[in-house]
Formats: sequence, C-alpha cells, structure tokens
Amino acid sequence: MARLRQRIAAIDSKFAARHTSVPADSAPALVSSAEADLEPLCARKKGARWFIEEWSHGEVVRNDFGEHFQTERLFARHKRHGSADIGELAELPHDLLDAVGENEIPAVPPNRWAFLDTETTGLAGGGGAYAFLIGVGRITHEGFRVRQFLMREYVEEGSLLAALESHLADFDVLITYNGKTYDQPLLEARYRTAWRKPPFARLHHLDLLHGARRLWKLRLEGCRLVQLEQEILGVEREGDLPGELIPHFYFDYLRTREAQHLVPILHHNAIDILTLACLTAIVPAAFRSTDSESLSKVGVRRGEELAGLARWLLASDENEPALELFRRAVNAGLPDPLLFRSLWDIALLEKKLKRPQAALQVFTELAGCRNEYRARALEELAKYYEHEENNCSLALEFTEQALRFDNSAALERRRARLEKRLSKPRRPL
Repeated sequence: MARLRQRIAAIDSKFAARHTSVPADSAPALVSSAEADLEPLCARKKGARWFIEEWSHGEVVRNDFGEHFQTERLFARHKRHGSADIGELAELPHDLLDAVGENEIPAVPPNRWAFLDTETTGLAGGGGAYAFLIGVGRITHEGFRVRQFLMREYVEEGSLLAALESHLADFDVLITYNGKTYDQPLLEARYRTAWRKPPFARLHHLDLLHGARRLWKLRLEGCRLVQLEQEILGVEREGDLPGELIPHFYFDYLRTREAQHLVPILHHNAIDILTLACLTAIVPAAFRSTDSESLSKVGVRRGEELAGLARWLLASDENEPALELFRRAVNAGLPDPLLFRSLWDIALLEKKLKRPQAALQVFTELAGCRNEYRARALEELAKYYEHEENNCSLALEFTEQALRFDNSAALERRRARLEKRLSKPRRPL
C-alpha cells in the first residue's frame, strides 16, 4: 500500500503542478498535439477546493433525473495519433466492420459508430461497481470527438445514465474493447439497478478485442489496449495514469472534492477511446482483404500477423487462402516455435487438399530437424509410404525413427503391424 500511495502522490503532484504553475488570470494557451487537446482551462483556486467545472472545458448538464458534468474534446482531423491519421477515420468504408463482426454488423457510415469506454470504481460485476465516467467517441468531418459523462457523486448516476441513453440514440453500432465482457454488462446492471431499460439492445456491438487477439497474439505478449497503442500505433503516453489507479483517484476526489484527481482520469479515458478508433481502422481491414497490398496499407506485414490471419481463415474452412497466408508468413520470417507450427499446418493443408507430394516435402523438412512436430511428421511419412507407395520397409524405418521421439502406443501398434506384413513370405510372381 505504501508503494501505491507513492505512485498516486507522484501522478497527483504532476497534474497539480501543471495547472498551479500558470497564473490564474492568464489566458489558456493553445496546443497542437492530439494529447494536448485534453489540457483543461486553468481556473482560480477556491479555498482548498478546485471544481471540475473550472478545470475542464464542459458544463453541468441538468435533466429530469438530476445533474451531472459533461465535457467534449475534438481531436482535429489534421492531427495524428502515432502512425494513425485522424482525418482518414471519416473515409473508412461503411461495410468495414462486418469482416470481424460475424456478419452481424450492418453497413452504416462511420459517423454512426459509437466508440465507448468506461472508468469504474472497481472490477466487481453486477451492481457492485459504478461507471463514474463514460466516454463516447464519434467520427466527424472535423475530426474525432469524445464526449465524456462524469458522475461527480453517486447521486448523479440517474442523470448520467439518462444522458448516455439520449446520446446513443444517434448511433447504430457500438464499438468497445472487451466491452461485451465488461463495459456493457456493467452498464446494463446499472440501468437495471435504476429501474431503467438498458439502451444497448438495438445497437450492433463489435468488441474489437477478439479481432485484435487473432491478429496480434502471436506477435505480442499481450493485447491490452495500451500495449497495442505502443506496439502498433507507436504512441508512448507520458505521465499517463495507470488504469489500476483510477478507482483510487476517484475515491480521493470523492473525499476531497479536489478536481485535480479527476483530470488525469479524463485524459486517460479520452486517449483510450481515440486509440480504440484508430485500431478499428486496422483490425477489420486486415480481415477484410488479405492480399499483400491491402495488408501493407494498414501496416500488417509481420510473419506473426500473417500467421494469425491464416489461423482465422483455417478455422473458417477457407483452406486455400489460409495456405497462402501460412506460406507468406514463413517467407516473412517467424520465431522457431511458430515456424514449425506453421510448417505443420501447411503440410496438413496440402494433404487435405489432395496434394500429397507438396505435403510430403514439408513433412520431410519437419522430420529432418529437432522440433515438437518431428515424431508426428515421421509418422505421416510412414503412413504415406505404407498406403500410397506400398513400401512397408521404408514405412517401418520411419516408424522406428518416430518411436525414438515418441514412444506412443499408436506407433508401437504401427510397428507391430508393419513387421507382421514384412514377415509374411511374398507370393511368387
């Protein structure tokens, strides 16, 4: 806990210093980078408390259920988020999402896509956690806009949920990152706790996490959003608040009512949503067109990425395209364990597609070097020479080699059968 308090204090002082160092009567400075758009207006200090209405662009919104705080940020179209061009988001094809949406996502303009992310008081499911901040991003011709709905205290939840419901009426598709497992169920629980119908049933939901894992899990150690932001988009956040500390910052705000605790949370949430939008321009496009030119346009060139796409096609029984991608992955270069696995998949596909000579060549390569598929490759060679060439002597030789690496009962039975066949006297011609 002591280390946790030190981390919180360091981040807390960083954001406090950023704003107290500017004279209270000075005009806000204009900044040009995408992240700098999140810099809030400096305001006068009122006693020991600073209020979020004064720290951030936004307003207190009132409705039939009370009031809450809302703010909206624009990431201008001429800016970039790492390697991603924000302006190009508005030009994405209307049917882009269907490639990873299991034929359930309709073709609608990108300005009808809602990118949603929540910040919560903890990881408890059901009614045990509150979504105190909900961000919704949208693609516009001016750039990428993020509207954030903030619950300054628990009593404002009803107003926040009503405003979110009204805002989502402008969209047809909901895009999240792990939202089917976490964000949407949590919000549905909050709506039901408030005796209100959740607004998500009519929205077509794309959880980008699943497509991202298919594409990058063979390349990266993990597929957390911030990892993809760094490795794929090339964005390195400076002074960002780690996600695990966000509940602590919010609880500190509830205790002190000092808005400096909320500023880094708003920043973190907005950047997460911008990253989600930029990755949405890559992941579905990779599954939509797997030719070399199309994949290169979205930066998918690594062997591990091609192998991930090949596995997805293989699971869909698209064998010829999968085989082509596996071969391209091998040519692009793969780590040894993944290389041998891909060669094994290639050999099995060639065999399934009734091309025994092509399969035989790859099985021979696998049988000739140390790898986890060596015994199975030798067994496949034994099967081929026994059943296709009727060469039981050579089949027995490969079986005995396989037994040196895998003393399985199946191989023992194969050896016994081959020895029995070879022991029978040949009929004279």
